[in-house]
Amino acid sequence: MKKGLALIGIVVAALAVYLLFFNKKENQPEAPKDQPLAQSKNSDAFNQPFNQFLTAYYSLKDALVEWDTAKASTQATALANLADKLPFAELKADSTLVLTAKNFAESISAESRSISLDTAIEEKRKSFYTLSESLYSLLNTVRYDQQVMYHIKCPMAFGDDKAAYWISNSADIVNPYLGKKHPRYHSAMVNCGNVEDSIDWRKK
Repeated sequence: MKKGLALIGIVVAALAVYLLFFNKKENQPEAPKDQPLAQSKNSDAFNQPFNQFLTAYYSLKDALVEWDTAKASTQATALANLADKLPFAELKADSTLVLTAKNFAESISAESRSISLDTAIEEKRKSFYTLSESLYSLLNTVRYDQQVMYHIKCPMAFGDDKAAYWISNSADIVNPYLGKKHPRYHSAMVNCGNVEDSIDWRKK
């Protein structure tokens, strides 16, 4: 009898553990997936070079994540060149908006060239922060509508109380300010940060 009760107890306990684990998995949100490019109100003549420009920005961000100063300089030069060639005349917008967009692009180009020349990664990251804020404004100015973009905050980018932001096409946090080879945190803080805003100009 005791053996039978013990066996029942084991089965019940195992079932409880299984249900707890199963429900936990069911309640977990799905990880963000890569987004296909949506149909845009802007022309391909604008979107194609703009997407190349964004790809160069992501490559610069990734180089900072890896603490790769040489690659960061190379990618920053590429980003500056692409920013200089953005075809704002292709935008379906008034002249004031086009001029505003050009001003943000010029800021991105200038900060990118600073990154390419700076030797210290801390200085590169400071320019990257300024660049990223100009990109945030540029995305809203041109109403980029092929993907949802995320404005992400690192609360301790330059010390424990100095925040900075970056732009991503994923809500996943991969922090370019703390990165994978931080002298104090190593890779422990690479996922530190939170999404502060989403930029979504897609057709509803």
